[in-house]
Amino acid sequence: MAPHEKIFVDSEFAEDENHGEMGCEECHGGDPAEPDWKKAHVGLVKDPTFPDSSETCGTCHEDIAENYQSSLHISLSPFKKIIDTRASDDKAVYAKVDAAREAHCTSCHSSCGQCHISRPEAVEGGLLEGHIFQKKPPMHTVCTACHGSRIEKEYMGKNKGIPPDVHKTKYFKCGKCHSAEEMHGDGKDYANRYEVENAPTCVSCHETIYTDDSENGKQHRQHKDRVSCQVCHSMPYKNCVSCHFGRDKQGLKFFKTKGSTLEFKIGLNPLQSEKRPEKFVILRHVPADQGAFNFYVENGLANFDKLPTWKLATPHNIQRKTPQNHSCNACHGKDTLFLLEKDVKPEYLNANKTVIVAVEQVPAKVSE
Repeated sequence: MAPHEKIFVDSEFAEDENHGEMGCEECHGGDPAEPDWKKAHVGLVKDPTFPDSSETCGTCHEDIAENYQSSLHISLSPFKKIIDTRASDDKAVYAKVDAAREAHCTSCHSSCGQCHISRPEAVEGGLLEGHIFQKKPPMHTVCTACHGSRIEKEYMGKNKGIPPDVHKTKYFKCGKCHSAEEMHGDGKDYANRYEVENAPTCVSCHETIYTDDSENGKQHRQHKDRVSCQVCHSMPYKNCVSCHFGRDKQGLKFFKTKGSTLEFKIGLNPLQSEKRPEKFVILRHVPADQGAFNFYVENGLANFDKLPTWKLATPHNIQRKTPQNHSCNACHGKDTLFLLEKDVKPEYLNANKTVIVAVEQVPAKVSE
């Protein structure tokens, strides 16, 4: 966005019968009666909806603001839970890890304002439409502005050789599956996004896939609760390795990884539950590393092996027909599709022992 686009308030905003009738200071503070602009801007708040929207949006939208703090886009609580699980039991060491997490892993939040009025600060902000409120956040300037390096490239077909998600070809935008209710939180504290009760599921739309009338009903019934939908319908997706945090000579924060690859790996379900009973799921390698916080403290993640670095994934590159569902034996007996011990770096073996597939666990070939 051009600099003037980020700050220009469209005159149409004043004509908004709801928000336009409010004075700027009612949300942002400051003193409109003060002729000296410097004094008028004292106490000005750029985003009055973060970290608490109860006194702004919440004065009208009480039902939404009530659960605001529990939205994963606001709290980022899974980051803290995961890092806390891996962190050292030594209180002094943990304090340094937590301070580093606070410095590096809390900037990618959103807020009411940073979805419905402006782009998130994590992607340099800027008003979306001259401060005119957007009931549905624009996909390209909000959703994929943050979720761009992985989800956007998968969904839009920007990874070399991988077609766009079939839902994209049907002109589905993010909000088609991810509802406002999901984004706004429900008051519950979840360990990860897959626990969110009102998160989308494939069968929410594809209700008849297990019936006799369904085109592939028999195959779907055979694999129900055994493999996740993505095992058959995903394509290769982005996997990242070894992220490290630090500061440069000027004290500016940075992070760096050892790169990324496009891979496809089926593994054992690390989050098996009544909601997700499948044995086999898609796994994505995340850039967690034992030395991630070594700039701040040695061996900060002393309990690193408590969680796998290959995690449950639901890639946004779904296809009806894929190489692995072309025939039964395109998957059965094809151990290259599965996360085997030889596929895992030695330093990550202990962390991933619960998700690695033993050779004898790979489904055997079948007679077709």
